[in-house]
Amino acid sequence: MKTLYLYITLFLISFSAFAQDSLLNYLEIAAKNNPTVLQKFNEYQAALQKVPQVGSLPDPELSLGVFLSPMELIGGNQVADIRLMQMFPWFGVLKNAKDEMSLMAKAKYELFRDVKLQVFYDVQRTWYELYKVQQDIQISERNIEILHTIERISLVRFKAAPAGGNSSLSSINLTKDNSQGISTSTSGMQSMSNNSGDVSGAASAPSSSMQSSTMGSSSGGSGLVDLYRIQIEIGDLENNIELLKNQQNTITARFNSYLNRPVNSTVSLPEVLASDTLSIPLLAVSDSMLANNPMLGMLEYEKQSIEARKKMVKRMGYPMIGLGLNYSLINKNPMSTSSMNGKDMIMPMITVTLPIYRKKYNAMQTETELMKVATENGYKATANLLQTEYYQALQLYQDAQRRIKLYSNQSQLAKKSLDITIKSYSASGSSLTDILQIRQQTLSYEFKHIEALTDYNTAVAWLKRLMAHYQIQ
Repeated sequence: MKTLYLYITLFLISFSAFAQDSLLNYLEIAAKNNPTVLQKFNEYQAALQKVPQVGSLPDPELSLGVFLSPMELIGGNQVADIRLMQMFPWFGVLKNAKDEMSLMAKAKYELFRDVKLQVFYDVQRTWYELYKVQQDIQISERNIEILHTIERISLVRFKAAPAGGNSSLSSINLTKDNSQGISTSTSGMQSMSNNSGDVSGAASAPSSSMQSSTMGSSSGGSGLVDLYRIQIEIGDLENNIELLKNQQNTITARFNSYLNRPVNSTVSLPEVLASDTLSIPLLAVSDSMLANNPMLGMLEYEKQSIEARKKMVKRMGYPMIGLGLNYSLINKNPMSTSSMNGKDMIMPMITVTLPIYRKKYNAMQTETELMKVATENGYKATANLLQTEYYQALQLYQDAQRRIKLYSNQSQLAKKSLDITIKSYSASGSSLTDILQIRQQTLSYEFKHIEALTDYNTAVAWLKRLMAHYQIQ
């Protein structure tokens, strides 16, 4: 028997661990299938293809000219002219162009990393939302069971109340008749006797009987009111459960959209959510964020690419040099006695561009300066925004950590108080109002405890997202 119990325990632990690890599986699916992640990765791959484009020489130019009638020369008749020319940019232009595109590709990669981290964070946050809704539904269902238990106790009290109430009512009728006879006899005897004590004693009996009958009838009425109040509470909880289920469907659809799969796909959730932890001390999160955040890395690469572009633009203002070869096809002239008669001519050529229109080059340099300043401002703005997000995530982390401990203790105390009050109510020692009030506190603390736990894990995921910490490799 002990061995069977041990196997069952191990199975439950393994199943819980599998459910907890399902989040890692979902992150892997999102990394492979999310359309936004794939889009940014393909953009990065496309940016890499620009490097060989800008790092290559301009295409050489080949021109061919044919004389319709040979041009007569001293050394023969020229029938065709073939020219090949290759232009060479100034030294360093191609290297700087390659550096610019390489750095821009790295910036695209950092953008891809940022989108991937954001998708990871969205998957985790939505998964925690689903867990919270699932737990809220389960807590509400358990509270409905508690209310049904209280309802059965109230029903027993309500059925017991009319019996006492009827006996009281019969006693009321009897005492009314007796009181009328007593009052008639006493009115005639008052002139004959001065003993008023017996009359007052007789009159006091029916008044006490009326009070007891009133209490009996009121207890029966309050029992019916208790049943109605409990049914109202049950109806409210059932309506809340339906609202939560609708919310669960919406969140499930959003979660599956991150994984690029059918919106109605089943999502695995654990029965007990373990608290996540940070891999580094909390004080080191800010420094790690500034050093590793991909948005800052992207802006840094953009700044470096602008520096390379600035050097390239400066060299583009220098002359380009072209080297070529001119080949003249010459036929023999029978009338010529020259030793060069009929020999083809080969002429090396050199071409130099004259960049004398300086406005466009000056404008290009000014453009790069402004882009550099804009990138620096963007870097500062992003760093400030990250610092703001860091303090928001830190506040959520610390607040959730405190609330987890608080609502865990409050929930346990409220449950104990509810158990004691239900027992007292079954023994007619407490009112339904006390039970409903404590039950509402218990329900509220359970909701808040689950909310605090999910907020805590969401805050940890947020901090890891700012630090660019990958949950999977």
